[in-house]
Amino acid sequence: MLNSSMTRGAFLIAAMVLLSPRLGGSSTTSLREPLYVFRYENVLGTSLEIKVKASSAAQSEQAEQAVLAEIDRESRILSSWDPQSEFSNWFRTMGEPVRVSPELFEVLSLFDKWRSLTNGALDASAEIITRVWKRAAAEGRLPSHAELDAAVAGVRRVHWKLDATNRTATHTSDAPLAMNSFVKSYIAGHAAENALRASGAQGLVVNIGGDLVVRGDWSEPVDVADPKSDAENGAPIARLVVRDRAVATSGDYRRGVEIGGRHYSHIVDPRTGMPAGEIISSTVIARDPAEAGALAMVLSVLTPEESARLVRSMPGVEYLLVKKNGERIESGGWSALAAAPAQGGGAFRPAATYERVAARPGASTWDPKYQLTVTIELSQIEGTRVHRPYVAVWIEDEDHNPVRTIALWFAKYKYLHELRAWSRIESLRSVGEDTHVMNSVSSATRPPGKYTFVWDGKDDFGNLVKAGKYNVMIEAAREHGTYQLMHQEMDFNGSPRQFQLPGEVEIASATLDYHKIAQ
Repeated sequence: MLNSSMTRGAFLIAAMVLLSPRLGGSSTTSLREPLYVFRYENVLGTSLEIKVKASSAAQSEQAEQAVLAEIDRESRILSSWDPQSEFSNWFRTMGEPVRVSPELFEVLSLFDKWRSLTNGALDASAEIITRVWKRAAAEGRLPSHAELDAAVAGVRRVHWKLDATNRTATHTSDAPLAMNSFVKSYIAGHAAENALRASGAQGLVVNIGGDLVVRGDWSEPVDVADPKSDAENGAPIARLVVRDRAVATSGDYRRGVEIGGRHYSHIVDPRTGMPAGEIISSTVIARDPAEAGALAMVLSVLTPEESARLVRSMPGVEYLLVKKNGERIESGGWSALAAAPAQGGGAFRPAATYERVAARPGASTWDPKYQLTVTIELSQIEGTRVHRPYVAVWIEDEDHNPVRTIALWFAKYKYLHELRAWSRIESLRSVGEDTHVMNSVSSATRPPGKYTFVWDGKDDFGNLVKAGKYNVMIEAAREHGTYQLMHQEMDFNGSPRQFQLPGEVEIASATLDYHKIAQ
């Protein structure tokens, strides 16, 4: 049992001090310059995390507001989904030179650059092909050769002409255009840089849906998500330490279409009309955010040999590819950015003695062929940016002793006690390796609000628990605001079962699925 004299604050400070050296960060958090965290849902169609190294809360909030203001400003320029954006207004023109903003001109120029560099592997008009696949999936069939040939022919047309002298763009085709690929990273880079200038903060991390930018005096630990596991607390395939760099990940594991029981990626090759299939995840590290975002998409489409040739001419760029068969392909300098391996058990281990609560001898142990999947959907207003609530997901035994903390989301330590049920047994609490309290995560972009976690039947010390009944606890709270607690007793005895928990104010729904792991 943890020494009861260790207060919550001391526990969390100890956790931070222990974490930073392990991950090799050269700019560790201190009480004079703490790290402030802000999390939002429904930002550019996904989630947003801002981390600020600042000398005061006021300075961190100034940086936060500057990040949000820049994201809003550039979204009003570049969004393909906002009918009132500058891009959408320009798209409705045809055949006439239109003077456009520096940002829109630059993004159109970058699309031209990447289209040329990759022989068409990145193209804003790939949306033509995406729509063909979505329409065919809705009809329960594969696209015909004729449909794909027509779509590829449409992509190969010239969609705009640029005049750098007058900064005009002339729209020349009726093809649908999607300004994605690298635009999230492009906006994140500007938001981070502007916020540092406006606030005077020491360091900043802006993470929009898994594509992130690190700027200033800060080294950020970054986990690269496993493309074969959609769980938030799944073990990462790589851990990095990133300073003054951008990290972007593309992959086929969160979006796409299902046809005939087979998954087809949302990432399509504009040259062939076919979904990417060989590379299921590509992560790129680069100084320039737009370059990282563009390459992450491109390397999902190119062959590994083509990728190596392309990146060889780009100093400072490193990448990790994961093939469908699980094979990893790393660029030459990737390993130099890897974090030192963890020492000992979990990431958060205060210097105190614990008593194991769950995995006692006797009875049968958890069947390792099974796992529990917990899926939560946060309540949200469509299209409205909202703060993410504090959330804890954990397991207790029949006597309500803590067994495993699966997830813990919070922003300010002083308000962690708002998670009343999770905090009530803090003297017994340990936080496991996979809790992701501190590390940023680079992953394929997801829709906002829906998150999945898994429990593998192990306690916080990595030991399999005994089979039997446990309580699954889900708690959500806001600072001095709404509160919600969900719980369900489940018997983990090797027989599959599923529960759907009714939602309330913060968590709209929760699903608990105890099942055999697919081989």
